[in-house]
Order: sequence, then structure tokens, then C-alpha cells
Amino acid sequence: MIVSIIIPALNEAGRIGTAIERAWSAGADQVIVVDGGSDDETCQIASQSRCLLLNSQPGRATQQNAGAEQADGDVLLFLHADNWLAAGAVEQVRELLDDTAVQHGAFRQSIQARGFRYRLLEWGNARRVRRSGLPYGDQGIFVRRATFFEAGCFPDVPLMEDLILMRDLRASSWPRLLNGPIQVDPRRWQRHGVLRQTLRNWWLVRSYDRGVSLDQLATCYRRHDR
Repeated sequence: MIVSIIIPALNEAGRIGTAIERAWSAGADQVIVVDGGSDDETCQIASQSRCLLLNSQPGRATQQNAGAEQADGDVLLFLHADNWLAAGAVEQVRELLDDTAVQHGAFRQSIQARGFRYRLLEWGNARRVRRSGLPYGDQGIFVRRATFFEAGCFPDVPLMEDLILMRDLRASSWPRLLNGPIQVDPRRWQRHGVLRQTLRNWWLVRSYDRGVSLDQLATCYRRHDR
């Protein structure tokens, strides 16, 4: 079973080299970096590393879909540049997907910061997968290639492409949560505050469910490099 790890990147010069190395250590058979128009040294660093470097229009959905199109894997694992898997974690995916009834899943998080608030986030995010069947992108979503394309890939939207795809996938197959863990950089929570960032995320989802356009909501969601 071939597993391709796809990493969308935008101005991640400080992290992309390490992200690629850790993807290989996790057990990837292929590592693809899809740059969305970085104006730092992200592309230069990635081009000097062992990966397939692609360029696309910016947007996480667009970049991840571009990587999926070029991937050789039977399984696609989407990994943010500031997240990384424990060494050998990809083998957990292979073992799980030996069961042909399982189509997709994600990993338990380990947020790289001390404090009860972060442990509560880890617990809550794992509970969301188990109870609602909705892993988010920072949980290392993986899916069989055929299933991904049958679902229509990530929707071409500026925000919450992971939520929309997972809602479509759970209708036919419930996601599994692997122990991993996936290590998560706490930079967004530390920049905006744990409570504030969490409430903002909840508000974005609730607003979308009430019919607010994603283009409008995207104006309320700052990129990591701004």
C-alpha cells in the first residue's frame, strides 16, 4: 500500500525542510509539497529536499487537490507544514486500511505546548472525530485515493474545505481515529489566544451552517503569515 503525503505550503521557509524530513521519517512512500505562491525561500528549500515540488494557485483546497492529482499513492495523507507525525506513524494507516471497509481517518493530536487548555483542545478534537465523524485538517486527514476522487476532492472554497469534504465522506464511511500522534504547532492559538481562537473557529462553522458565504467568512480568518 503506497502512501503519499501531501503538504500545502505558503511562506513556510522556517518549517518546510523539517516538514519534509519528518514526513519521510513517518513512513511516507512519496512526499509532495505544493507551494501556493510563497515570496520567501520555501520553494528553494523544498527544491533542495527529497520531495516532488509543485506550484499552484494559492488556497489550501487548490494546493491539496493539485498534489493529489500528481500523487502515486493508493492513500493520500494531507499534512500541514506545521504539523508532523511520529516516526513510523504511516504504518498505522497501512494496518488500518487492511480492512477494506475503512476509507479514511485522522490522528490524535499532541499540541506542542504545556497547559491544561491544550490538553482540553486535544480531548475535544478527538471527541469531535469519534462523535461527529469530522476530523479537521490539522489532524492529518488520510483517505483512499479512489474514495477521494469519487467524493470530488476538496471543494474549491477559501475556507473549511476539510469540514465540507469530511461531511461528504462520513455519509458513506465513518472515519477512524489513529493514535499517531500528530504533533501540532501551537502558533495560531498562541498568537490569538486559546479561547479566542477556539471561539472564532466555532463561530465560523456555525455561521457557515447558517448560510453565511465562505468568501465573507474568509475575510475573518487570518493567514498564518499575516
